[in-house]
Amino acid sequence: MDPDEIDQVLGLTPKFDIPPGARRSMEKVGVMSSEEGGFHSRSLAGQPAQLVNAALTAAKGPMLSRWGHILLRRVLASRLDAPEGMDPATFAAMRAAALNSMGEETVARALVQDVDGSNYNLALADAAMDSYLATGDILGMCPVARLQPLLREDGEWEMMQGLCLAYDGQVRSGERRLQKVLGTQMAPTIDVRLAQRFAGAAGEGRRAVNIEWDGVEDLNAWRFGLARALGADIPESLRSPGQQPDLDLAEVQIPASPLLDRIKAANVAAARGTLSSAAMVDLYSLLFASDLYDAGAKAPARQLRAAYAAADVAQRIAAMRNLWTANPGYGAKVLTAYAAARIEPSDALADDAGDLIASMLTAGLDRNALRWGQVVDEGSLGWALLVLAQPSRESDVSASAVQDFADVSERKAEFLLAGLAGLGRLSNDDASDVAGTLGTSLNRTGAWRSKIERAAATGNAGLVALLAGVGMRGESWAAMTPRQLFTIVRALDQVGLSAEARMIAAEAVARG
Repeated sequence: MDPDEIDQVLGLTPKFDIPPGARRSMEKVGVMSSEEGGFHSRSLAGQPAQLVNAALTAAKGPMLSRWGHILLRRVLASRLDAPEGMDPATFAAMRAAALNSMGEETVARALVQDVDGSNYNLALADAAMDSYLATGDILGMCPVARLQPLLREDGEWEMMQGLCLAYDGQVRSGERRLQKVLGTQMAPTIDVRLAQRFAGAAGEGRRAVNIEWDGVEDLNAWRFGLARALGADIPESLRSPGQQPDLDLAEVQIPASPLLDRIKAANVAAARGTLSSAAMVDLYSLLFASDLYDAGAKAPARQLRAAYAAADVAQRIAAMRNLWTANPGYGAKVLTAYAAARIEPSDALADDAGDLIASMLTAGLDRNALRWGQVVDEGSLGWALLVLAQPSRESDVSASAVQDFADVSERKAEFLLAGLAGLGRLSNDDASDVAGTLGTSLNRTGAWRSKIERAAATGNAGLVALLAGVGMRGESWAAMTPRQLFTIVRALDQVGLSAEARMIAAEAVARG
């Protein structure tokens, strides 16, 4: 038996790995305090545990809104007290699991690292393992795995024990543990071989390990994380960058991943809200500066450079349009946000204003966008985006202008109506008249709406943001209704989150 196994049998495994004076409380677990941009620590503490549990469960999965994703990430990452009646470790686990499901494994990893290993339960260990594998931080789980070796009973946990032993200087013990997993078939052969290759890098490996992908039909988190950490090639039959959203969101966060794969995945990540415009520009800059790729592979980076630095404005806009065409979807608009902000407003560019404004607003550049106010015509896409993005207005928007916008797109007009009504920029009578003309309604009630309205009435911004996230879950804007958008925008505006409300409303019109 290994020394660790003997300690387990005799009950000698340490219960703590941190001195008493350095142990952290399970209160206010998270990444951001309210002073750092997070929500108040007591936002959910006074809420029924059943409600918070249901909301966190419902919030799992992709968000249809980029700005909704950013807002929900902020709630989940805030330093929060657990609701009364809910175990703090379980509360942290549910938040980390929700972040993982959104593609925010880096934030989830930071969240779970705010909990001492002795306080982990099974749910938190599962969420932590997912976050470490997705970010390529394979050994991040070791403090918990060594402190609580019996927390899980599965092949991945046994392999993690072996890896942690190897990197703790007990290479042979680690190899024996991995060989035991292989011999007992606790995990598939490919998973064990990847672990053996990784353990061999600890410094005393006695043999080479060949990675054979033959017969492997899927790419799970263990295989993906280990392969990327090792720099092992993944067969094209298992990995298609840009076509596997969950893996794409993880890919873009791992520095060891091939740069071209990260760039292909970046469009999905940016559209979802995982990646900022500045981070996308950094990726393309790495490609432009690299000597490892030919001119064809570097073409997108040259286009982005032209969007920023071409001498002629027409060439800069043409470069942006080339990027938007080559990468259909919202991610390309995020990429060009700051390039669009560098374009000086001009009547000659009125036809381009809508797309340029939409691009700027993906990064929250509302001040830059508002410079185009004298250029756009009432009833155009650019006008619709600006009347929503304005921090304040001296007068309401007219019903006739909203109805005229329906000529551009009836679906977008419904979202414009919902956004303006939610922000209080359209009178109740006008909103009712326009809704009737468009054949929609903003007034139907339901359980979710009653809860978010009650939270808004009490001024609980954290709960409103969480429930708004629940209302924005989905793969595309086809899942959003004008009534939902109105409810979300109005509730956010009521609790002081008007900037987020404006950006979500504008995004709905741009993408609807």
